[in-house]
Amino acid sequence: MDRFEAIRLFTRIVELGSFSRAAEQLGITRAGATQAIQQLEARLGVRLLARTTRQVTPTPDGSDYYQRCSAILADLDDAEALFSQASRTPRGRLRVDLPGSLCRLVLMPALPDFCRRYPEIRIELSVSDRQIDPLREGVDCVLRIGALDDDLPLVARRLATLPLVTCASRSYLERCGRPQSLAQLQGHHAVDNLSATTSKAFAFEFMLAGQVERLHLPASVAVNDGGGYVAACCAGLGLIQVPLFHVARQLASGELEEVLPAHRPPAMPLHLLYAPNRQATARLRAFIDWAGELFARAPEQLAG
Repeated sequence: MDRFEAIRLFTRIVELGSFSRAAEQLGITRAGATQAIQQLEARLGVRLLARTTRQVTPTPDGSDYYQRCSAILADLDDAEALFSQASRTPRGRLRVDLPGSLCRLVLMPALPDFCRRYPEIRIELSVSDRQIDPLREGVDCVLRIGALDDDLPLVARRLATLPLVTCASRSYLERCGRPQSLAQLQGHHAVDNLSATTSKAFAFEFMLAGQVERLHLPASVAVNDGGGYVAACCAGLGLIQVPLFHVARQLASGELEEVLPAHRPPAMPLHLLYAPNRQATARLRAFIDWAGELFARAPEQLAG
């Protein structure tokens, strides 16, 4: 293994915290990875990685070396892209992490267009609603709805601001009444939407005279999945608050009805995130531009 390959291996081990996962991504054996790092440490005369049974972390020298190596590799990738066919025809594997509802209802129906435009890009989607570190998880970019985690030093591009709606099934409203004010929510029930990180139910939010009013309604059912959350609402189990794209079809068909449209919750931002120490590759730049076009649509047009 030459010096640059060993450096690239070292940076992936630091980012993933694992010899095995880094070796798998780079298509080498774990034994080969171990030998390459031992040779790199011997050549430098310092220990770069601290190994335990559970994880691999950089030593202080390893952290300094990682920062230097990351910058060198980013510059090398950028230089090669400028002078290669890849700069004109994006190609290779692109790994994207995003919430399930966004994948199922928005990205997947539009993905054939991306594949037609960029036939040499293989796009791999991982679906999760939790905040992740793209470097440690081995993904190129992340799509996230809502407030960002300031602890992760990522480059963020805002793609859209998504309106939220409060809604309930027609059967529920016919049974329990259609509230015309916040005061008339007394006696109504909600479906609790549980946070993927804290497992606590999100409060309902309403805009009233320019201020955000938060309240918790009693709930018989709690869900930590976006699809299940909407399904519970369609089953008549209570009110929910979701991005408009998530229920656009049900609202259009009349299966669900918007409640208190004059007091919609505050809109939520949608960001695309990627690591700052990696220059955007041609394939990532292509996806960023395409996603920007996709989410520039009107909110009610996003669902399919």
